[in-house]
Amino acid sequence: MRTAWKLIKSLKFSYLSLFLIVLSCFMLFFLMFGSVKKETYELSEFQIATNTIRSLKTVEDSVKTEQERERAASEVATAYQFSEEVSKNRQAIAASLFDFLLESKTLENKEIDQDTAQDVTLKEQVTLVNKRLTELEGKEPGLRMSNETIERLLALDVATLENIKKNIVEIVGDELSNPIKKENITASQNEVERKLRQLNVIPSPELQYVLPIARTLIVETEIENEDLTKVRKEEARLAVEPTRILQGQVIVREGQFIDKEIYRQLELSGLLKNQTSIKPLLGLVVFVLFIGSIIYLHFSTWNESVSVKKKSLFIVLSVFFMLVIVMKLLSIIEKDFDVLLAFLFPTALAPLLVKILTNERLALMVTVITAATAGVMLQEGYASIIQMEVALYILFGGLVSLYLLGSNGRRSSILRTSLSVSISNILFLAFYLLMTQSSYNVSELVFYLIAATTSGILSGALTIGLLPFFESAFGLLSDMRLIELSNPNHPLLKKVLTITPGTYHHSIMVANLADAACEEIGANGLLARVGSYYHDIGKTVRPGFFIENQHAGINPHDLLPPEKSRDIIIAHAEDGAKILEKHKMPSEIIDIARQHHGTSTLKFFYSKAKETDPDVDEHDFRYTGPKPQTKEIAIISVADSVEAAVRSMKEPTTDKIASLVKSIISEKLKDGQFDECDISMKELKKAERVFCETLNGTFHNRIEYPE
Repeated sequence: MRTAWKLIKSLKFSYLSLFLIVLSCFMLFFLMFGSVKKETYELSEFQIATNTIRSLKTVEDSVKTEQERERAASEVATAYQFSEEVSKNRQAIAASLFDFLLESKTLENKEIDQDTAQDVTLKEQVTLVNKRLTELEGKEPGLRMSNETIERLLALDVATLENIKKNIVEIVGDELSNPIKKENITASQNEVERKLRQLNVIPSPELQYVLPIARTLIVETEIENEDLTKVRKEEARLAVEPTRILQGQVIVREGQFIDKEIYRQLELSGLLKNQTSIKPLLGLVVFVLFIGSIIYLHFSTWNESVSVKKKSLFIVLSVFFMLVIVMKLLSIIEKDFDVLLAFLFPTALAPLLVKILTNERLALMVTVITAATAGVMLQEGYASIIQMEVALYILFGGLVSLYLLGSNGRRSSILRTSLSVSISNILFLAFYLLMTQSSYNVSELVFYLIAATTSGILSGALTIGLLPFFESAFGLLSDMRLIELSNPNHPLLKKVLTITPGTYHHSIMVANLADAACEEIGANGLLARVGSYYHDIGKTVRPGFFIENQHAGINPHDLLPPEKSRDIIIAHAEDGAKILEKHKMPSEIIDIARQHHGTSTLKFFYSKAKETDPDVDEHDFRYTGPKPQTKEIAIISVADSVEAAVRSMKEPTTDKIASLVKSIISEKLKDGQFDECDISMKELKKAERVFCETLNGTFHNRIEYPE
């Protein structure tokens, strides 16, 4: 694994990230394919349904909609419009009819004998009336009178005709002032006839000739308004809401006969085997590309070293796909249960792992894309595009874990966070169950309570269980791992304490100084502390050659040439790195052991060698390095020097300590020991102040107790 990781490190990040994300998109598509591929059935008309089939989507039933609209339009009453002009017109016609008769009666007699004149006059009068009626009939059809009727009316005197005219005009006008529809004309005619009979002003013999005229004058006064009727029918059609087959609606139940209408609904819902739609697959492609783009944008805009970005990308994709596989398994077995098994999903596992292994920003991104993916993969068979309650459940659980975990990765913090996530899950499920307004039995409620609690606790337990595997696979150093390494019972620390007790005490003092200074400048104080514990482990190879481990004033260097002493002292940095590598310690700890002296000079032995050989090369008395590559190692290198220097002072005072610390930092600066790390002058000044405060608290003056 480490060899493979070294090979990956050599690849350019832009190409590597693009390749991995594209590959991940393909994998995600095939894992999610089954969740969006709708289930279809091999069915035909007039067979018995073998199972209950629900609609997977909401679709409009255009046939039913059109039927409902036609029904609504047919129920709209015909629109009528009352016309006051009809009454006036019919009254005018009635008056005209009798005026024709009256005009004919005043026709001048021709100069012929009396008997013949009388006959001609009547004929001419009838002819004249018919002629005038013919002219009127062209405008108002249905007003013809027989010659017999004309003759009988002409036989009446003028006064009687005038009286008949007056009454007919009045009665017809009064009746036509009321709304009369076509179907009510007969009733209105009967009413006019009744009124005329009651008047007793028309002689009985002529009444039978007058009544048909009066009845003919009655017509409809409320005329059908076709345009208004059409508008109202259209309004009624538009008012009908489209008939829909709703998502989740049962179309056919098991054992039910599939008639023509049910088959049409199945076909409309796209549930038959011969119906295929590419739209869900295209939608899934867009979703997967969206997820991949988010990941790519995050890493392409992240201002971090390439090595860290590569490692973090592998971690994110590993955690994400591990959870996608869990979703896939849940979606497979969920079909056999009536409850929503998705609530068992460990909501906080992704954010906890990613935050501990990388950083909070990446953990937030993983939380969001995990929630969105789960919403699609863990949806019910007839659920919406995304199961929103599942997506929100995972999103809220993840956010709670991010806020409550804190900056350390201790097991106690993870377990405490997982319990809080369980409470968050329970509260969300309470919201969900109340909002659905459905009835749940006791067993279902107990299941959801257990699921919410299990989800939170499982998140913490899996995080603790999986962390060592991720740390080992990716060579990571989490806070939890650092805390484990800081345990005094660790074999290497026990070795330092047993073989080199002076070095152990020195390492503890350096750890206190480095931790405080790193915390002040925003570096990783825990890494500096734990690294300080192991930074001088190489001294266990030749413990007696280091002054803090020497007793009874015996110094073996007094018997050795400076070159030999130099080799022994310089070797402890590389010896320590080899010991740590042998025990598979994290690379960060190994780097501290190898780099904490940088390329500084062994001044004591250089000066000693110069006494015998003035031309000795100073470079031969320098550590092999490399120089400190991180802020933490730079701080440890200063802490190591100032602790040893202050401990060697006979009477340390505040001023002496401040002066010494300042001179050591200045000397390292001038020597270029901080050239390869990103520590600033401002941060060095802060570290200097913290060193002085800590050393003053440690090497303060003490009261001399009497004997």
